[in-house]
Amino acid sequence: MKISIRRSRRAATAVALGSVLALTASACGDDGSGSAGDKGGEGSGKGEITFWDNNGGVRTDIWKQIIADFEKKYPDIKVNYVGIPAASAQSKYDTAIQGGGLPDVGGVGTAMLAEVAVQGALEPLDSRVEKSPLNGRLSKNLLDSSRAAGGGDTLYQVPTSANNGTLWYRTDLFEKAGLDAPTTWSKFYSAADKLTAKGKNAFGFTIRGGEGAIAPALDAVYGQTGITSFWNGDKTTVNDPKNVAALEKYVALYKKDTPSADVNNDFTKMVAQWDSGTIGMLSHNLGSYQDHLKALGADKFRGIPNPTQDDGTRVQVSNPVDGLSLFKSSKNKAAAWKFIEFALSAEENSKFNESAGQVPANTDAAKDGWIQQAEPTKLAAEALNGTGTKIVQLPYYLPDWNTISKADNEPNFQKLLLGKMTAKQFLDTLADQLNAAQADWKKNHG
Repeated sequence: MKISIRRSRRAATAVALGSVLALTASACGDDGSGSAGDKGGEGSGKGEITFWDNNGGVRTDIWKQIIADFEKKYPDIKVNYVGIPAASAQSKYDTAIQGGGLPDVGGVGTAMLAEVAVQGALEPLDSRVEKSPLNGRLSKNLLDSSRAAGGGDTLYQVPTSANNGTLWYRTDLFEKAGLDAPTTWSKFYSAADKLTAKGKNAFGFTIRGGEGAIAPALDAVYGQTGITSFWNGDKTTVNDPKNVAALEKYVALYKKDTPSADVNNDFTKMVAQWDSGTIGMLSHNLGSYQDHLKALGADKFRGIPNPTQDDGTRVQVSNPVDGLSLFKSSKNKAAAWKFIEFALSAEENSKFNESAGQVPANTDAAKDGWIQQAEPTKLAAEALNGTGTKIVQLPYYLPDWNTISKADNEPNFQKLLLGKMTAKQFLDTLADQLNAAQADWKKNHG
């Protein structure tokens, strides 16, 4: 079944690429179809453009506010908004790439960026950013993540926002136990032990063992070892001996300092368990802040970036980055680019991220008052934008990444927690699959 999943994905990509070649050969007129083979044009910088929101419904209201602001500043440009549910955004783009009807501008997250870019649908944006007022005002770390997710050194997405790994901890429990904030991995492990009292159903940590377990585990591993690259040549570093030792230490927390139910918990169950119980720490992202606030009140918890090494070195894996892409088939790229520039301006990017509860890509927006008042977001922004932060870029560009990190290895992670697999076996299996996927990628895109 796993092999068939991969083959079907590769087949779909192959069909799409075949369609791109066919469109390239036949696209000769300005028919407005917006297919991937159409090179489009700069246009007049006026008139109408179409924008696809890749998280329609959830973000519709805020995007309509930004569009209204834009049309007030540029009355000679009209933006047609199309909201697409996040779950169907990838298939919607794939269909339009093959059959026509692409937008001028679209929201494209890093999880789908490479697959859209490799089909020839996106305009390279490096030179546009360099000539733009945005130059020097966007987070370098997020730009690096956007380039890496596109499968190379070219920028196909201007980042708008990012989430960040956050360690939520119960300040009331820490103070009662006389513990320092878990800002380093040493303090984290010490607190996990000291806050555990199984007879009282009290645990130091809740570990994610169910759906979505792989990324937070990798974040903990690379954060502890300080290895700063996912690849060493064409081989992954995930099964480096240092990473194996770090994973052994991390999963040893299961059942010793965590509830046994964690083996099946996805983030929803894990967050609910933390909010309602006497568990000291939870590793999740900024998205659960309102849940904690409602359940615990502002004075019983804090959210800080994931721990550093004892010397303060911060290494973390890349989180999904949302952003805007300019489609190559657009007949009015000048107007479409004006919209991207406007949406990424400090005022509008701040407004968007305050609504989304995420970290702005515009570093001026990251200094705004609402962030300063929301400590978890403020600290996350400082970590993401910090010059000393090293981000290990996860290979979102690999067509098999989602299959490898979810369908293939989430069951293996549960085996690891239950002692049916060693950390070395788990990481060696993951490494073999990643190395094969990387070789396949290089073969087809080298």
